[in-house]
Amino acid sequence: LLVKALRGKMFPLPQTNYLLNVSWDITQKGYEKKRGKLLAPYVPQIQGKDESLPASRRASSQSVLPGSKHNRSRAANTRDERFRSDLHTEAVQAALAKYKERKMPMPSKRRSVLVQSSVEACTPPDTSSASEDEGSLRRQGRLATSTPYQGHGHPSVEHWFNRVIQGSSVTTTTNTTSHAALNANAAATALADFMAHTQLGVPVNSRVSSKIQQLLNTLKRPKRPPLREFFVDDFEELLDVQQPDPNQPKPEGQHMSPLEGEPLGVVNNWPPSLPAALHRWGTTQPKSPCLTALDNGGKAVYTLTYGKLWTRSQKLAYTLLNKLSTRNEPLLVPGDRVALVFPNNDPVMFMVAFYGCLLAELVPVPIEVPLTRKDAGSQQIGFLLGSCGVTLALTTDACQKGLPKAQTGEVATFKGWPRLLWFVTDGKHVVKPPKDWHPPIREASNDIAYIEYKTSKEGSTMGITVSHSAMLVHCHALTQACGYTEAETITNVLDFKREAGLWHGVLTSVMNRMHVISIPYSLMKVNPLSWIQKVHTYKARVAVVKSRDMHWSLLAQRDQRDISLSSLRMLIVADGANPWSISSCDAFLNVFQARGLRPEVICPCASSSEAMTVAIRRPPEMGVPPPGKAVLSMGGLSHSVIRVDTEEKLSVLTVQDVGQVMPGALVCVVRVEGTPYICQTDEVGEICVSSGCTGVAYYGLPGMTKNLFETIPVTSSGIPISDRPFTRTSLLGFVGPDSLVFVVGKMDGLMVVSGRRHNADDVVATALAVEPMKFVYRGRIAVFSVSVLHDERIVVVAEQRPDASEEDSFQWMSRVLQAIDSIHQVGVYCLALVPANTLPKAPLGGIHISETKQRFLEGALHPCNVLMCPHTCVTNLPKPRQKQPEVGPASMIVGNLVAGKRIAQACGRDVTQLEDNDQARKFLYIQDVLQWRAQATPDHPLFLVLNAKGTVASTASCLQLHKRAERVAAALMGRLNTGDHVALVYPPGIELIATFYGCLYAGCVPVTVRPPHPQNLATTLPTVKMIVEVSKSVCILTTQAIMKLLKSKEAAAAVDVKSWPMVLDTDDLPRKKSPQMYKPPTPEMLAYLDFSVSTTGILAGVKMSHTATSALCRSIKLQCELYPSRQIAICLDPYCGLGFALWCLCSVYSGHQSILVPPLELESNASLWLAAVSQYKVRVTFCSYSVMEMCTKGLGSQTEALRLRNVNLSCVRTCMVVAEERPRIALTQSFSKIFKDLGLSPRAVSTTFGCRVNVAICLQGTAGPDPTTVYVDMRALRHDRVRLVERGSPHSLPLMESGKILPGVKVIIANTETKGPLGDSHLGEIWVSSPHNATGYYTVYGEEALHADHFNTKLSFGDTQTVWARTGYLGFLRRTELTDASGERHDALYVVGSLDETLELRGMRYHPIDIETSVIRSHKSIAECAVFTWTNLLVVVVELEGSEQEALDLVALVTNVVLEEHYLIVGVVVVVDPGVIPINSRGEKQRMHLRDGFLADQLDPIYVAYNM
Repeated sequence: LLVKALRGKMFPLPQTNYLLNVSWDITQKGYEKKRGKLLAPYVPQIQGKDESLPASRRASSQSVLPGSKHNRSRAANTRDERFRSDLHTEAVQAALAKYKERKMPMPSKRRSVLVQSSVEACTPPDTSSASEDEGSLRRQGRLATSTPYQGHGHPSVEHWFNRVIQGSSVTTTTNTTSHAALNANAAATALADFMAHTQLGVPVNSRVSSKIQQLLNTLKRPKRPPLREFFVDDFEELLDVQQPDPNQPKPEGQHMSPLEGEPLGVVNNWPPSLPAALHRWGTTQPKSPCLTALDNGGKAVYTLTYGKLWTRSQKLAYTLLNKLSTRNEPLLVPGDRVALVFPNNDPVMFMVAFYGCLLAELVPVPIEVPLTRKDAGSQQIGFLLGSCGVTLALTTDACQKGLPKAQTGEVATFKGWPRLLWFVTDGKHVVKPPKDWHPPIREASNDIAYIEYKTSKEGSTMGITVSHSAMLVHCHALTQACGYTEAETITNVLDFKREAGLWHGVLTSVMNRMHVISIPYSLMKVNPLSWIQKVHTYKARVAVVKSRDMHWSLLAQRDQRDISLSSLRMLIVADGANPWSISSCDAFLNVFQARGLRPEVICPCASSSEAMTVAIRRPPEMGVPPPGKAVLSMGGLSHSVIRVDTEEKLSVLTVQDVGQVMPGALVCVVRVEGTPYICQTDEVGEICVSSGCTGVAYYGLPGMTKNLFETIPVTSSGIPISDRPFTRTSLLGFVGPDSLVFVVGKMDGLMVVSGRRHNADDVVATALAVEPMKFVYRGRIAVFSVSVLHDERIVVVAEQRPDASEEDSFQWMSRVLQAIDSIHQVGVYCLALVPANTLPKAPLGGIHISETKQRFLEGALHPCNVLMCPHTCVTNLPKPRQKQPEVGPASMIVGNLVAGKRIAQACGRDVTQLEDNDQARKFLYIQDVLQWRAQATPDHPLFLVLNAKGTVASTASCLQLHKRAERVAAALMGRLNTGDHVALVYPPGIELIATFYGCLYAGCVPVTVRPPHPQNLATTLPTVKMIVEVSKSVCILTTQAIMKLLKSKEAAAAVDVKSWPMVLDTDDLPRKKSPQMYKPPTPEMLAYLDFSVSTTGILAGVKMSHTATSALCRSIKLQCELYPSRQIAICLDPYCGLGFALWCLCSVYSGHQSILVPPLELESNASLWLAAVSQYKVRVTFCSYSVMEMCTKGLGSQTEALRLRNVNLSCVRTCMVVAEERPRIALTQSFSKIFKDLGLSPRAVSTTFGCRVNVAICLQGTAGPDPTTVYVDMRALRHDRVRLVERGSPHSLPLMESGKILPGVKVIIANTETKGPLGDSHLGEIWVSSPHNATGYYTVYGEEALHADHFNTKLSFGDTQTVWARTGYLGFLRRTELTDASGERHDALYVVGSLDETLELRGMRYHPIDIETSVIRSHKSIAECAVFTWTNLLVVVVELEGSEQEALDLVALVTNVVLEEHYLIVGVVVVVDPGVIPINSRGEKQRMHLRDGFLADQLDPIYVAYNM
């Protein structure tokens, strides 16, 4: 029997289909912190009423519903108004009111200051890990019977399981009322009835696509039953494709016809180009003001006149062309690109530089000033400069001084930037041109005038080229549309380097000799009213602003009485295309109408970098139709359909028009994806423009240019609507009544989730409508989508206010999830909160979205709170696998024969055939071999133990070992009876070996036990105690030091020290010979017991007979060619399995010398083992994975130092890792790679395989072909199938052969269910038959029958005579092309993993190591990972090697990678410190101990995230 180590009693837990939970727990919101640290067990609301809340709490939670007027009005003043809409706020509040306060588990975070609360408060009782029942729904009937258990000692077992998030399979009962259980039972029955009645037609098998199913349903003719196949082969799991809802709205209007703007008027005397206009005004009106610059106090510092602009630009042009040279060649020639790096508060210098470049026929590329080496997006700007071939940057003196410098004093090279020369354009650096030099002023051509940068949704930066003619036509069109007249005054709040700020404030203004008052961003931050004051002071006719400028001025306007906006004829709202700008416009008008602002002067416009201005609302004097407003259904919009909302008042979007199309332009709306078909009139699409004033191309990107600037829209029949190419504007919208253009979003913010379209701005607005000012810091919120598992997933990141508490943030997060779910009908995949001021900022305020997304995906966002909701939004997982009816074993064999496949069976060399001069074979008992060697070769050295310094600690020759064993035997014979079991508790060394043989001499049965760790008695001593008890040892042999430890005060705290059996120390035994040696009557008698804790935490002892012991030694001797003149080095623990056999048995049997290196010594000297191998020129060596890991991690960087110490590994022919698991290829390969420099042959490293029923099944040995590696498809493996694929193919998993099958060992692969044999390359359980199989488990309880089939089982078909032992491991055999020593084709055995360890999830079988490998790869700070299931949730524990602020970055990355690669939703992510995941002596993870530690709250995690 297997003894569950340290386990409590088991309870049958009520389990039932989780649909029941969902009925009242769609996304359990709300939260409660219980006793400080974790979350409270929640009680279900079966009656729809929450019994667990005190009545007073219930009442109050219902009363605080939105609707109390004074509350709202007070909040209104402090809200982020940009996304404000009273209607929307009320909608959000109403939506939230629909959700009752539901509790969901709050993430738990380490508070280093918090005192550990009592365990009972926050841990489930020990619900023993009954892994076979996990995730199964077999217990439905036991629901009511679980109530009687409630009284016994585990009151909160139910509570704990109730808290499992929606989607778990556990219903809930409370320990106080049993009627709740009966109710749940009734509900379960009702549900079952409902399910039975609603199952119409045949259940659709996951293989049948729905289309075929529909077809079958329409045919409905009787069909003959299909023939049963020999192989039932379900296809790989196919991801569900979301079927469109047949009831979703579809467009019904006619196809639109393109919309034409009014023709461009002919203007007399219009300059032929922009430089010509500058020349005209600079020479005829030199005193006329062109641009006034303000300082941060709002004072006018300098006014640039047209005369000054003309002369200064000329000077700069002359200097650039003639005074900059390299090696007597001019540095620049006309057409070269030049970077303009000017700060936002210096428009004058920028304007001079811009026009200077135009006059010199150079191409200006305006960019932001890089402030640090690592600015958000600065690398991309560098890429743009590089691709444009920029070598010179123009800047101001002040700006140049402020740039980061290298040691030489020159401006540092920024990350990803080309090498630049920096030229300061201030007066003293430019020279006056000679009298006869005049800049060439030509007519506007199609040459490039300037390049404007733009950052795409993905974060890459493109340069949009604008030709001289497009620049001129755009100025003309803007002048006509806005009715600009000569010498008007205009205030500009926008960035003058790009888009509307450049078009109105630098280009069109010069065309019309206007006077621009430029208001820097830095002044707006200090005084948001400054632009309004300047409009008043300068009596400006036009202002160019963004909605946020209107919003900011609203917040600051109270104390301003004496300002008037009556001079304004146009207030151009540059981001009028953002649907949420309407609320700012309305609110602004409300307040400022009283100060002379006329409602009709507000002119929203729509534009994009590529298409420039697309549409603008005309000023009132032009006699245009009145502005329009539309209230649209968000549900409709998500299907790209325009529906004026009528009944569903909650989710609406109110949009204002952005006026009419620009003069001379042709506009149409096309479908967003695929062929650009023209949209119907009630359909939303991307607006496209064809006109003379759009950008021409993306510089250096011809492919993208073609897609964007040369689109040919077609009618539904595929005919182009026009012979002119169109430019896509990346604005999503439609044309409304009166030919007004409406925009509902941008391509950049478009998120397509399961076929529905959502706009990032709309989601931001909803999130901000949830108690915004209380929580989100300055309204800083970013919404974007990431692609996970073939669909977009929405991520919301917000900065939280510094003073927000954990409860606040958790409550806010859950409310945001509800609001977005309610209003947009879409789930949020991840909601992350970061500390205030930590999101990357765009140059002019706002959040740098693409950089935020990049950080999120790289795990560099460092959130302080995270909520993932994959359960609700991942709806395209493959259908759970339905187990096919098993094909019988007979059909399986016949099937294999038909397919020409051989049965998977293999064996090592036949021991009986091998005649060798093996003297030891004469002896039946290993102790006889030792006596014979002591006589024949008394001084032959057998053992040599090294200490941490690398010096010999002790040695033993044949005779010395024999003498020491005799002393032990003499001490035992008087005290014990033959057949008594004796526990040997020794550190690794010769003492252990000598006492082992002493026991055999005395006729006792030895049991080797690892001594307890003095620093960690609490966890190591109980295991010692347990082995001693389970093995029924009547005596413990040990050293004096350990004897003291076993009886110490500290030991008494961990175990009952009074119940130890007799303890003898063997340090000073008298030298006396035992009267006579014990001779066992038969070699079938028990020789020793081998106890080991398996990876599933089960303590299993196996019985080894004398026959098996000798057979094991002989098999290893033959495989490794061991004889007395050989030396082998062993760095293993000597307590169980093959490690024990190599330490204690093999040297005595074969006579070779063993160099013993205790693995513990490597902790203080990592190079000990390898140095010993080199020093003794060892050809064969053994180690464990933990030793190999210590060497790779500890010596990886020290190979050079080792070489200087003359460490040379070229002597090694074979280095074997002793393991009971799938070979760890990554580790063995990196070990080989690192130590290749020291002469280690890449072919030397291999692994062994053994298990409890047979400690040595495979072992590479010295002869035979090298281990082979195959690649299998991981998805097929989940279905218990092997599909070989090529290296590097997706989902491929490398598997290395586990060494060669030992002589005398036979292996077969059997089906786990039917016990029938399987074919070559089929996955099944590895069965083994050999003379050195163990004879059974050793147990206290005498329940051998339970596990008898582990040791003697027979095939159900085929060879039904041979007795096999079941290893409990899955694997497959594959015949290779290689030949083995006997000339036969070589059969390779591949171990896939332990059956006990596998996780059954969604009907598929997962091996924890595969999930763990993916997780470790997902972030550089994950040092180790372990996974297990709890109820049917997947729990992932990761060790964080880095700062604690990275802990929450891991949650999303872990969830993503497991979804992408394994199609599983992670239930809980636990982030812990390095070293928390327990491993055993073989370096295997003890996942069940970890699981028990997690459930008992002993891990002290840094963070626990419960994925909703």
